[in-house]
Amino acid sequence: MSEEEQLRALCERLGAEPAQAATMAAQLLKRSAQLAAERGITREAALEYLLTLVVKGRSGEVAPGFNPGEPRNS
Repeated sequence: MSEEEQLRALCERLGAEPAQAATMAAQLLKRSAQLAAERGITREAALEYLLTLVVKGRSGEVAPGFNPGEPRNS
């Protein structure tokens, strides 16, 4: 099973519909590569950080050190 397939399955277990889970998995992989480049960390460390945010957010918690910034006006 590929990394993206594993992430998709995780997202589904967390309650996402299959199409939404596929989008989430692709975005997690893309953002982890971006964070790795920005912060000079491994892609795996970046993915671990993002998955912590997803799992904590799913349970209504805020991950330690997470600063979402100012709310955006829509």
